[in-house]
Amino acid sequence: MRREILESDVYKEFERIQNPSIIYPDYYLSPFHAYDEGNLSWLAAAEAEPATMSIARRAMPDASSAEEADQVMRGNWLQAIQQHHLQHSGNSMISDILDIGCSVGVTTRFLADNFPLANVTGLDLSPYFLSVAQFKEKKRAPRKNAIKWIHANGEDTGLPSKSYDLVSIAYVFHECPERAIVNIVKEAFRLLRPGGTLALTDQAPESKVIQELPPVLFTLLKSTEPFLDEYYLTDLEGRLKEAGFVNIQSVLTDPRHKTVTATVPPLTL
Repeated sequence: MRREILESDVYKEFERIQNPSIIYPDYYLSPFHAYDEGNLSWLAAAEAEPATMSIARRAMPDASSAEEADQVMRGNWLQAIQQHHLQHSGNSMISDILDIGCSVGVTTRFLADNFPLANVTGLDLSPYFLSVAQFKEKKRAPRKNAIKWIHANGEDTGLPSKSYDLVSIAYVFHECPERAIVNIVKEAFRLLRPGGTLALTDQAPESKVIQELPPVLFTLLKSTEPFLDEYYLTDLEGRLKEAGFVNIQSVLTDPRHKTVTATVPPLTL
């Protein structure tokens, strides 16, 4: 999968996708996942999807393949979103979706597949990841509503307020210092319409599997995740409440990950 990307024409997408005015926050320039350049490299972008599939395989060890594991893991996450939105947002349609920290678009495409009538946008800080996302999407059959890709900072997107019904943030926060988590949550609240749904999914510190990792594996994990300790110590549900979200729910959607859903309070007459 890596070779397929690196030996392709993906590089032509870079100039189309890059926002040259972006100023990267200091934490984003740290090495991530054993890449010296972090997420700002072609190698990291080319290996992002296989890495995602390996995460799913470890999370769902009984699945017959990495593809099945990924479908089950994301299906559980999608079910949590749909149940939350139905319960707390009534009959409101999910017409506009923003996927913050979309990486190479795996989650974004999953959302677009499952909400085919919605306008779906993937946003990320890495123009390399976004180039791969756009390249892979162009290889698919055209959608009725094409996915839009935006190179921007999730802490300050520059997008209009109250313009989305669902904001997704998948496997992002464990790579962020707490100050960035707080800012992204506040930005998501600003971007969502009244009654809109926020869906976060990431590692679950309360997971028995995570808690029982052998010390050597946990040390190895932290060596490639510079902000993992900050993430584990962050009260996500508390931060959502501080930002103004209500109906905050947290559920383990697989043995290693949790999905936290919340609602922007609806307008009251």
